[in-house]
Amino acid sequence: MPSVMDRYIGGQLIMPFLFGVGAFSSIAVSIGAVFDLVRKVVESGLPIEIALNVFLLQLPSFVVLAFPMSTLLTTLMTYSRLSSDSELIALRGCGVSIYRLVLPAVILSFVVTGITFLFNEQIVPAANYQATLTLEQALKEEKPKFQDRNIFYPEYQEVKQPDGQKVNTLTRLFYADQFDGQLMKGLTIVDRSKQGVNQIVVAESAAWNPAQNNWDFFNGTIYLVAPDSTYRNILRFEHQQLQLPRTPLEVADKGRDYDEINIADGLERLKKTRLSGDEKKIRKLEVRIQEKIAFPFVCVVFGLVGATLGTKPQRTGRATSFGISLLVIFSYYLLRVVSGALGLSGILSPWMSAWLPAMFGFVAGGLILVRSAR
Repeated sequence: MPSVMDRYIGGQLIMPFLFGVGAFSSIAVSIGAVFDLVRKVVESGLPIEIALNVFLLQLPSFVVLAFPMSTLLTTLMTYSRLSSDSELIALRGCGVSIYRLVLPAVILSFVVTGITFLFNEQIVPAANYQATLTLEQALKEEKPKFQDRNIFYPEYQEVKQPDGQKVNTLTRLFYADQFDGQLMKGLTIVDRSKQGVNQIVVAESAAWNPAQNNWDFFNGTIYLVAPDSTYRNILRFEHQQLQLPRTPLEVADKGRDYDEINIADGLERLKKTRLSGDEKKIRKLEVRIQEKIAFPFVCVVFGLVGATLGTKPQRTGRATSFGISLLVIFSYYLLRVVSGALGLSGILSPWMSAWLPAMFGFVAGGLILVRSAR
């Protein structure tokens, strides 16, 4: 059961939080959406009702960005006002520790973290994807949702060498000149997955057969090559079914952008991408997935930092609190950009690159809290 103090501080946190969500959302929307939509209305003839629809669909993504910032501004403004009015001094004089005082802010931060996670998983990806489709259809700029030329898919397998070292070895190489969404044309497949024989397939066209879970190849030739590079057999065909993975078709499918998928979709895409052995794409996906998991916990970091900064004896108005919030937010996102770049380059692990800013914030907030408690 919350105490009177918890209910009082919690009540003081609500209005600044709503103010912060409105303020930061307005700024983010103006910079990230409104100007671009107005330009499309003026230059490309985008109907105003469509622009308004796209604006509403894009709004959740900006509200999500405002949640952590609003948490920081809320806790900083509220605790600064309580400190400047000597209410925190009175509470501490009654034996309430600084750790107990910031507990309502931490609880609020965890609640906002849950809301942020829910938005990021259930609302934002679907809304962003629908906004993209609506905009493309209105401007008649609909692009194929698949790679229509030069589909290239290498597949690797980890092989243990005689010296015990494990290396990735190319087992299959799939190439197609064109793809129209159903049929691939101009195919060449080099298959080294079987022991004792290499197989080269050249075909005019091919399509995935979902009923039989294999590929139908048309008008082509299969070359069987022995390990010593001599021909063993040549087979010409008009129609041939081959057991190859469906992955090349999935590689051709461009799919949704990173801000249009949730964590579950990202993990499924990562599973497929790992089959290709493309380390760059794999690492990028791993970093983006970890960033999606870590982002909601920024609310807890900002809540702790804001509350501990606000408990210091000072007289801070809304303008000053807003300025301090912007400074902390800028520092955090700068560190996030740097750590993300280090993760993509392989210097940091995907987990470390995504969680490093949050860990740094927790440590900084904890140190400030300990100093304030003395």
